[in-house]
Amino acid sequence: MYWVAAIILAGFLALLCLARKEDAAQAPSSLLKPFYRMAMYIYKKSCRRVPRLFSSLRVEKDLMQLHPGESRECLKTEYYVKKAAVCLAVILLGTLFGVAARFSMEGKVLLKEDGTIARGSYLDGEKVISVETEYGQQKMDFEIEVEPKLLSEEEAEKLFAELWEKLPEYILGKNDSLKNVTSDLALKERYGEFPMTVRWESSRPGVLNDGGQLFPVEAAETVTLSVYLTYGGLEREERLEVQVAPPALNPEEQLYMELEGLLQQSQSESLEQDEWILPSEWQGEGMVWRQVVEDNSLLLWAAAMVTAVLVFVFLDKDLHEQLERRKKSLRGEYSQIVHKLALFVGAGMTVRGAFQKTAGDYERKLQSGGRRSPAYEEMVYTCRELRSGISEGLSYEHFGKRTGLQEYIRLSALLTQNLKRGNSMLLERLREEADKSAEERLQQSKKLGEEAGTKLLVPMVLMLAVVMAIIMVPAFSNM
Repeated sequence: MYWVAAIILAGFLALLCLARKEDAAQAPSSLLKPFYRMAMYIYKKSCRRVPRLFSSLRVEKDLMQLHPGESRECLKTEYYVKKAAVCLAVILLGTLFGVAARFSMEGKVLLKEDGTIARGSYLDGEKVISVETEYGQQKMDFEIEVEPKLLSEEEAEKLFAELWEKLPEYILGKNDSLKNVTSDLALKERYGEFPMTVRWESSRPGVLNDGGQLFPVEAAETVTLSVYLTYGGLEREERLEVQVAPPALNPEEQLYMELEGLLQQSQSESLEQDEWILPSEWQGEGMVWRQVVEDNSLLLWAAAMVTAVLVFVFLDKDLHEQLERRKKSLRGEYSQIVHKLALFVGAGMTVRGAFQKTAGDYERKLQSGGRRSPAYEEMVYTCRELRSGISEGLSYEHFGKRTGLQEYIRLSALLTQNLKRGNSMLLERLREEADKSAEERLQQSKKLGEEAGTKLLVPMVLMLAVVMAIIMVPAFSNM
């Protein structure tokens, strides 16, 4: 695998150097630009030498149907370069994960070809490996525990002495010295990298138990800890003296404990009374008591002020987003409206009749449960202006201005021009406008589709990385 990875990485580096001048403007992110450059280089060279490699009549036909009116070569180049770039990215990621898997696997291989297993030192600890054997016609699997090499008695004695020397430091915990122990000790079974097992026994479990837990004492106590060190068949027993002392209190802590005792005594004396009168003095000093209640009023006020500012700011943003959504809806319905007007005018209706017919159909559809539409709502509003006595030309001008979009302003100008000049070419102009709006809608849809495809490219590569990680994490965790 290492040779394969080395060859592939060398090929990628060479290809990257050769393709450094290629254009990668269509790459969705800077991370993918090197792959797009290499893909463009490969595509150009292949088209010259092996034209059939990047050629499929079915693919080209699909591309032309999806993007009518665009250059066949541009569509073909963009499609195959994008396809090759994704393939190159997958190859590189797969190679890197393959090298990692190989490295991980080699670290776990302990069984050699001659049937021997290399034991590690005591620092490596115990390992569990899976093996299989073929015995005659049978094949069996086993999980075996590979223990580290056992130390000689001389080496073990040396480690016993070293551990015993460091043991007082290991068990101190938060204490400064074993001669003044005021908190729990760290009595464990293993310490550091030593392979020995440690067992503890306390001579005073009520003061210091075998797990190192310390219980409160009123006066200093001496506790003897019996230490049993075990390794293989060897065992050593030692004794360790520990001086347990009551916790040292500073003046403030001492005063707190005294006052706490005073409160407990005061409460016990007033249990049979309706009220508990707290102590008013201590050692000649007056005492004033106040109940501590959490007051979050100021914090809530500050949060309310911040929220108000945020609402003030983000409401403007929300309004702008609503306006943009309205404009988007108006643009999407423009083509349909112009087609209907052209159809009705072509059938012999007047412009006013066609306008009112379109708005009336929308109102009937709305009454039967249809959804509201900003563009048709504006047409209904225009019809109401016509019925209220406003001139037809002025109503159409208002219609274009209210939408605020160039398409509708162009349509209102076309209708108004027909009223003023008696344009006999209205039907032809409406049909041209309908065709133009349909083409613009198609281009907008194609743009949105390309953006969606580009956005999906990076998640697809990330999904591949996640799948590789799912495969690799268990392998690394068993190392």
